[in-house]
Amino acid sequence: MRQDVADKVIAIIAEQAVLDPAEVTLDASPESLGLDSLGLVEIVFAIEEAFDISVPYNANDPEASAFDISSVAKIIEAVEGLVAEKATS
Repeated sequence: MRQDVADKVIAIIAEQAVLDPAEVTLDASPESLGLDSLGLVEIVFAIEEAFDISVPYNANDPEASAFDISSVAKIIEAVEGLVAEKATS
């Protein structure tokens, strides 16, 4: 399950950044991949749709969000947590 989540999140990020998924590293930040705030919002929407979850991301105040977007690894970790929460509810 974990690798499936990671692969899907990386594919979503790569699509928004117009990159090959192989170019998206776990330590990369959205900024280093060339993503702006609109790109991040598109990623959040795509993640919500792909995993049928609600992402607690506030585009107006990303720092106050409960969704860590500091790196690809943190985004994957957050999505895994939300998917696990959904599975137990």
